[in-house]
Amino acid sequence: MRIDLTDTTASKINKALVQGRRAIGTPAVGMVLTMVIVTDEENAYDATKAAQEASREHPSRTLVVIKRTARSPRDRQGNRLDADVRLGSEAGTGETVVLRLYGDVSRHADSVVLPLLLPDAPVVVWWPVDAPDEPAKDPLGALAARRITDAYAVEDPLAALALRAASYAPGDTDLAWTRLTPWRSMLAAALDQARARIVSAAVESEAENPSAELLARWLGARLGVAVERVTTDGPVVTAVRLGTPNGEIRIDRPDGPLATLTLPGQPERTLALKVRSTAELIAEELRRLDADEMYAVALHGDASGARAQAQARTQATKESVQHA
Repeated sequence: MRIDLTDTTASKINKALVQGRRAIGTPAVGMVLTMVIVTDEENAYDATKAAQEASREHPSRTLVVIKRTARSPRDRQGNRLDADVRLGSEAGTGETVVLRLYGDVSRHADSVVLPLLLPDAPVVVWWPVDAPDEPAKDPLGALAARRITDAYAVEDPLAALALRAASYAPGDTDLAWTRLTPWRSMLAAALDQARARIVSAAVESEAENPSAELLARWLGARLGVAVERVTTDGPVVTAVRLGTPNGEIRIDRPDGPLATLTLPGQPERTLALKVRSTAELIAEELRRLDADEMYAVALHGDASGARAQAQARTQATKESVQHA
């Protein structure tokens, strides 16, 4: 069921939600949180679809906030709020409200969203693409117990990580970190089996992959060794190598959903290590709404390796220009 509201208010949107639930025969609200997605028109469809798929595990009210700029005569009709209210099969297992904010209204998105939050339920804010420099101090971010960004979706991922580290507050997280959960689990299991002192480490990935950089920082912080960053053709993280006095521990995933685990003195094993969808990543983040301490450790870990690589690339560029 869909209800379109033009030049509306938060009060009218709430009334439409109640009327819609009654019309489809589900008057009881059984949702566990409010998900606020702050995005643009270009990315709204994919982000909304991912949130709706995640709502199968976490029934929620999803508020999609789109701040519109004047691109047509209709967009220049002044300050207003349009809403697309979706319930039932149109909204997964929860409710979805797409909010389009025009004019001065777009500068006060928190005032629009606040009356639409579920009472006594946690709030999660997700920026699929362009996140504020300080998510916790953003007016919408300040409403949330969990703030989700994605360094992989920006033009300069390593610069985005630097911003996230400088502005980190408990409750912040990034999907670049969430993508590493299977890697971290397998590495922990491998270290439990090998039980050897780690003397070196390397992370192999495509260039400037934020997940690889976070993984390198986390390994460096937890193992107390310098971690080499190795650039490959990808996709994403392709291998992790840990050196021990007895040989090398290696997880290798050149492509596809399978990886190979190598431990000193043991035969190779094949492991499932697929690249997960955005919906799966969001669902994982919604399972825990407390502070992610390991994400903070990874953010603030040793970033000298990344800086050294950046300096090397800059120097190589200068030399190529000089020789040209």
